[in-house]
Amino acid sequence: MKKVVIATNNAHKVEEIRAALDFEGWEFLTLSQCDPYDEPAEDADTFALAAHEHTGLAALADDSGLVVDALDGAPGVYSARYAGVHGDDAANNEKLLRELEGVSDDRRTARFVCSLAF
Repeated sequence: MKKVVIATNNAHKVEEIRAALDFEGWEFLTLSQCDPYDEPAEDADTFALAAHEHTGLAALADDSGLVVDALDGAPGVYSARYAGVHGDDAANNEKLLRELEGVSDDRRTARFVCSLAF
């Protein structure tokens, strides 16, 4: 059995990943199923590496965000904490709309991007 740690404790995210990567002979574990440790801050590209180094297992991490062309790709991976407080959707939306003031409709293009690191 191949074991892979999913570098999250978000139960919904884990179920989505398990469903998408339903490989025979693979077991997907969460961080909470491994030895406990302090999760690294989500401000760099080290989350999968930190999970791997702590557990010794192959690690899978993801991040996603809204990429707005007129803002040179912002907020990107900082979408959930764009206005400063993690998960404050109303404040994040307010900041985004404020920064798009004066931008013509034809330049208000965006997409949601998700990346996985294994």
